[in-house]
Amino acid sequence: MRFVGLFAWLLAFLAQPAWAEAPQKLQMLEQRLAAMAAENPGDYGIAALDLATGQTISLNGQEAFPMASTMKIAVAATYLAQVDLGQRSLEDRIAGTTALSLMDAMITRSDNRATDLLISMLGGPATVDSWLRTHGLTDIRVDRTIAQLLSARRDLWDVRDSSTPTAMVGLLRVIDGDTALKPASRAMLLDMMSRCRTGSNRIRGLLPSTARVENKTGTLSGYTGDVGYLTLPGGRRIAVAFFARGGSNRPPGRVTAARAIYDAFGGETYAGLRSMVASTH
Repeated sequence: MRFVGLFAWLLAFLAQPAWAEAPQKLQMLEQRLAAMAAENPGDYGIAALDLATGQTISLNGQEAFPMASTMKIAVAATYLAQVDLGQRSLEDRIAGTTALSLMDAMITRSDNRATDLLISMLGGPATVDSWLRTHGLTDIRVDRTIAQLLSARRDLWDVRDSSTPTAMVGLLRVIDGDTALKPASRAMLLDMMSRCRTGSNRIRGLLPSTARVENKTGTLSGYTGDVGYLTLPGGRRIAVAFFARGGSNRPPGRVTAARAIYDAFGGETYAGLRSMVASTH
């Protein structure tokens, strides 16, 4: 059973003696994530960034993956940045709905129509892409509306509307910083991400109930993605990106990888995880 195998390597990883230095610990994490990917069919891209120290781990971190609906974070950030500049208002209306209501539906329920209405208000995908460039972000691009993306011939290796895992955590770092959004706008976006209703079997799946998660999922046929922030005990924040295409074991693999990252960066103890895993058998 492949899922049980994933638990086995995770337990082996967490049972290792304590590392003397964090970089060595994170190097071991990368090795275990690579082992997970090797044991499961498909193409995996993973990145995690400690927002306080800048420590980063990745697996295929420079490989482009579809963003699917994870790109909606960039749409929200672009709109909120224009609100901060006084160019737009959250009460602006289109199709009888306020921008605030559209944004909430876009992030919490992944509403595609709401997304395209916001993109239309912004002047098109090029505006979002330009916002990314303004903040020095490369290897991430927004080329089409959601309607255009869904109507196109499916190609999971198309560079349009793609991001590398490293670029995605770079976007999350920009949003979490002090230059892209004002504190109120940043807090609003993170609150929406904390209420994301899609993908309960993704990065939230094995994390303790006390963990704070602010995320956005993305799904296409043959592809799943989940990106966002994990807050560890004590307030340490980690930006994470999980992309997977092909194969048949994507959700369990991503859930297990998320828990490995949570623990390696300083989350709860191996003993707690061992008890939780034992209860699943």
